[in-house]
Amino acid sequence: MKKILSLLFFTSLLSAQNVTHRDSLQGGLRPERTCFDVLRYDLNIKINPDEKTIVGYNEISFKVVENTTKIQLDLFENMQIDSIVFQSKKLTYKRDALAVFVTFPKVLVINSEQKLHFYYSGKPIIAKRAPWDGGFVFNKDKNGKPWIGVAVQGTGSSLWYPVKDSQTDEPDFGATIKVAVPNGLMNVSNGRFTGSEDLKNGYTRWDWEVINPINNYDITINIADYAHIHDNHKGLDLDYYVLRDNEAKARIHFEEVKPMMDCFQAKFGKYPFAEDGYKLVETPYLGMEHQSAVAYGNHYLKGYLGNDLSGTGVGMLFDYITIHESGHEWFGNSITSKDIADMWIHEGFTQYTEIVFIECQFGYEKAMQYAYGLQANVSNDKPIIGIYNVNKEGSGDMYPKGALLLNTIRHIVNDDEKWWKIVLKYSETYRHKIIDTETVAAFFSQESGINLIPVFNQYLRYADIPELEIRKSKKCFEYRWKTNEKNFEMPVDVLINDKEFRLDATNSWNIIKEKIKSINEIKVLKNQFFIKY
Repeated sequence: MKKILSLLFFTSLLSAQNVTHRDSLQGGLRPERTCFDVLRYDLNIKINPDEKTIVGYNEISFKVVENTTKIQLDLFENMQIDSIVFQSKKLTYKRDALAVFVTFPKVLVINSEQKLHFYYSGKPIIAKRAPWDGGFVFNKDKNGKPWIGVAVQGTGSSLWYPVKDSQTDEPDFGATIKVAVPNGLMNVSNGRFTGSEDLKNGYTRWDWEVINPINNYDITINIADYAHIHDNHKGLDLDYYVLRDNEAKARIHFEEVKPMMDCFQAKFGKYPFAEDGYKLVETPYLGMEHQSAVAYGNHYLKGYLGNDLSGTGVGMLFDYITIHESGHEWFGNSITSKDIADMWIHEGFTQYTEIVFIECQFGYEKAMQYAYGLQANVSNDKPIIGIYNVNKEGSGDMYPKGALLLNTIRHIVNDDEKWWKIVLKYSETYRHKIIDTETVAAFFSQESGINLIPVFNQYLRYADIPELEIRKSKKCFEYRWKTNEKNFEMPVDVLINDKEFRLDATNSWNIIKEKIKSINEIKVLKNQFFIKY
C-alpha cells in the first residue's frame, strides 16, 4: 500500500509540474538505455540549405553493459527513419514519441562491442529564438549566402540526429562529423579538420573529428562562407571561423582569448580539450558552448550584446559571450551533470568564471562589484534544481544564484590560497566526468573541512536564500539564520563601526559580543555573501 501511495503521489506531482510521457522517455533511464554504453558516433550527413533538409546516417558504436535484445535510441518525431542496419540486416524498431526502441534478432552479450547504422532524413525543427529554444537557424550573410547553425541544449540533440539523448552517456572515444554542403560553403564542426572532398554533385563534404568524450548537445554544425584565422597561444591551437566581412575586426577582438586562457588555465587547470583545439565560430545566434567549436554571435561587442548584465559598468570590460561560453569548456563540457535538473553545475560555475576572469584582469574589488551587481538578476522564483529523470531544468537563477553561491562559499572558506586550490582540484578531479549535485557538495565539504551540505541545500533546493535576522534583546543584540534547511550553519562577515567581525550564525539566537548602541552600526558584507538581511 505504501508503494502504491508513493507512486500515486509521485504521479500527481509530475502532473502538477506538466511532465509528460515524452519527458519521461527523454529524461529517464529505462533498462533499454542503461544496458549499453556509447563508444563513438560517426555522423555522415548532407544538408540542403534551400530545402532546409538533412539526409544521412549515424554510425553508433557501443559496448553492451547488460545482456539485452532491445535498446533505446532517440530521434525527434518529425524526422524520418529510413532504416536501422546491424550486421548488414535491417532491424525492427518501434517509435514512441522521440524514443526509438530497436530490437535485435539475438541477445547482445555483456561486454561485447557492437555497431549499427541509423539512416534518417527530414526537416529539422527551426528555432524561433535560438539558443533559448532549440533548433536550426537558417540565415543569410550580407552577401546573400547561407549562414546556418544549430543549438539544442535542453531541447535535445535528437532534434537533428539519431543519438542516445541523455547526458549520462557520452561517446568515450569521441566522434566524427562529416557534413556535405553546397560548393562555395564550408561546414565547421567540433574537433580537428581532417579534410574535405568534392562529391561531384554540387556538394563538398567537410570532415571533422573529436577524440575526447563530448556531450550530445555539443556536437554541432556551422555552415557559411567562412574566413579562417589561425593562431597559437603557448602551444594551444586557436582557430576562428568568421564571416568574411568580419575578418579584420575578429583578428583584433579575439585577442581577448589569450588572457582568458591564461586566467582559466591558472585557476581551473589545462584546457580540457587541447587535443581537439579551441575554436570560436561566428553563428547566426548569440552563442553556445559547443565543445572545441564555441558558437559566437555577440557582434564583436563588449558586454552582452553591448549591455552590462551586472548593471555596474564592470560587465562592459569584456565580451560576455567569449568569456562565458569558453568557461563552459571546463564547466559543462569537461564536467557534465548527469541530469539537466542539475544544470547549475554547468551554468552556475560558468557564470562564476566571469567573476574569476574579472579578478584576473582587473582585480578583486572589480570582481566583487560585478558579483554584487548580479544579485539583481536573481528572482528566487523556484529552486535551482529541477525535476530528475524527466528532462526538466530548474530556475533560470541557476546562472547568477549559482555563481553567487560559489562566491559565498569562497568567503565562508575565508582563505583564498585554500579556495583556489579547491577549485583547481575540483576541475581536475572531475575532468571529463559526469557528476551530480551530491558529488559537488560532498567534494567542497571534504576539501574545505566545513560541512557545506546545508549551504548547498538552501541555495539549490529552495527558492529562498538565507535570511540573517538581528534583533535587540535587553542590553545586547542577537542574530540567527532564518532558513528552510534545518540545522543551518553558515558564518557571515559584518562590519561593526567599520571593523570586520565574523558571526558564526545558526538557526538559534546568538549574542553579538561587541558593544553596539544601534543596529545601524552593523553592515553586512553583501558583496561577499549572497543573503537577505
